[in-house]
Amino acid sequence: MNNNENTKNTATLTVENLCISFGGKEVVKNISFRVEKGKTSALVGESGSGKTVSSLCILKLPNADIKGKITLCGQDILSLSDKELQNVRGTKAAFIFQEPMSSLNPLHKIGKQISEVLKIHKGMSGKQAKERTAELLKATGLSAEKADCYPYQLSGGQRQRAMIAMALAGEPELLIADEPTTALDVTIQAEIINLLIHLQKQFGMSILFISHNLALVNHIADYVYVMKSGEIAEEGTCEQVMNNPQHPYTVKLLNSCPKEREKQKDSVPSLLFKAENIGIKYGNFTAAQDISFTLNKGETLGIIGESGSGKTSLGLSILRLLAKADISGKTFFEEKEITDKSIKPLRRRMQIVFQDPFSSLNPRMSIEQIVCEGLQVHFPDMSKEQRKKELFAILEKTGLGKETADRYPHEFSGGQRQRIALARALILHPDLLILDEPTSALDVTVSAQIVDLLENLQDEMGLSYILITHDMKVIKAMADDIIVMKDGKIVEKGNKNNVLQNPEQPYTKRLISSAFEF
Repeated sequence: MNNNENTKNTATLTVENLCISFGGKEVVKNISFRVEKGKTSALVGESGSGKTVSSLCILKLPNADIKGKITLCGQDILSLSDKELQNVRGTKAAFIFQEPMSSLNPLHKIGKQISEVLKIHKGMSGKQAKERTAELLKATGLSAEKADCYPYQLSGGQRQRAMIAMALAGEPELLIADEPTTALDVTIQAEIINLLIHLQKQFGMSILFISHNLALVNHIADYVYVMKSGEIAEEGTCEQVMNNPQHPYTVKLLNSCPKEREKQKDSVPSLLFKAENIGIKYGNFTAAQDISFTLNKGETLGIIGESGSGKTSLGLSILRLLAKADISGKTFFEEKEITDKSIKPLRRRMQIVFQDPFSSLNPRMSIEQIVCEGLQVHFPDMSKEQRKKELFAILEKTGLGKETADRYPHEFSGGQRQRIALARALILHPDLLILDEPTSALDVTVSAQIVDLLENLQDEMGLSYILITHDMKVIKAMADDIIVMKDGKIVEKGNKNNVLQNPEQPYTKRLISSAFEF
């Protein structure tokens, strides 16, 4: 046996000269990669680089024209019939999809969904499947009782663990993890990554890890393939690629961390916003209690904490956008108390950018209609010509360009949609901008661009920000002061450097230590 044949036998997966086309348009161009037995290979790149579609083709999931050779556990995948593929999917290779909420059936309990895999692929009886389901849930850090829960009753991290349990049910030799920690809290991210490493050792699996988060890749991968525009730009061991990148694109990815800049502060700070003893209740559930803080003009207050800590509820309460909540306490804008009567005119000066711009932008409205809607509400007497002038100015300022005015949200990337959401808020020339996870789920390069844009706009327009995020890199780059929230309460607050460098509370220490960094 020659060396090449011997090398192939050590791989769970080999992909050779893969080309993928949709409707005659080639999106992946002649790429080759492999995953060794018991090892982790990572496909890294920005959205649109071809990494997800390449992974889906391993099991012939997309309806695409696929050329090349894919060998999984010794089988030529592209030569298999649909019926033969059914015996490969779930047993030889299994997927952990990016968004578990959309890939788990909302009508069935978690236990039923996992048991279904066991019955189909392992031929287990109902009783056997139930017992094995409990074992799988326990292996992924969930209690057996979670089998009786529907997906919506679980947190994001719990849903991801349930998805991993389902993937493990068929005892696959290859686990394909497509952005398994996107938009999860830093503590949950760390738990999921460490869980995958533990399960790999326990079951001897190979893992194909797909991500744009290089810090995560650096923690889990043995070998890395960097993808750009459907091609492999660079490959090597994780250490080689991370420490000595050869391709300019890899260097760009590695240098895309948001940068902190020196701020010119007023010698005498001017108070813009103040909250006193804010409490938020949904029926009998307390989302926040006794929250007090201040924000000066031109500064950024960062609010960090895990999902369910009350961060977003607090941000929405400031603008009185929680119709079904009971809100107590007082808020002040420029030292004047905000009331139900005074909030409407103040909303021009206090705007919000929501976490998911795609769901907060009306898909039936053009960008011009979306961005100018606020002008029509707050400046009804403004002429059409003046609205156009304001529109084009803010589109240019946010890096979109006036040529985008006639297009619709679905025609833009995630980063561009976030810019549209910013333009919609900024066209009203607000003083305070509430940013709810403004870079969540964005590629590292796009995230850095959005942070840079926000900092430039703050300098240029004198904006004040309330920044809600779980991304420690964004907090380090943008915040002046920090509030740490847990279970609806402030557990620690203070100057950014003091909190991040010398945290006093164990919870804050855990948050900071959970953030993967180079």
